Amino acid sequence: MSEEKLERLMKIKGAIAAGHFSADGKLLGYKGDIPKEMAELVAKMCAANTMMGSMEAEGFTMLTKMKWTPFHGWAVAAGDYAVCVMGHYGVFVKLSEADFNLTFKELGEVAKS
Repeated sequence: MSEEKLERLMKIKGAIAAGHFSADGKLLGYKGDIPKEMAELVAKMCAANTMMGSMEAEGFTMLTKMKWTPFHGWAVAAGDYAVCVMGHYGVFVKLSEADFNLTFKELGEVAKS
């Protein structure tokens, strides 16, 4: 199942890598032209950032009385690339080709299925 989801994410315009990670940062699978060691490091980073984002969403909800939960995902864009994550799936995309609305729509569907 994870393999099919990763294949779907790799079809996102601008995608260069896609991964699946556990809540504690273990790499569960990946596709793309990146070394496995890098994918393992990215899985840890994605899990840590997801936990941080969830904590921030809960804090924003308490402080602002606005609805920030449930936490869905996050993105970091720098240089020529972005990493976008929802649930326990993420994708690296080229900024020059990325459509973030479509990227997060696909990520959301993959994460929920």
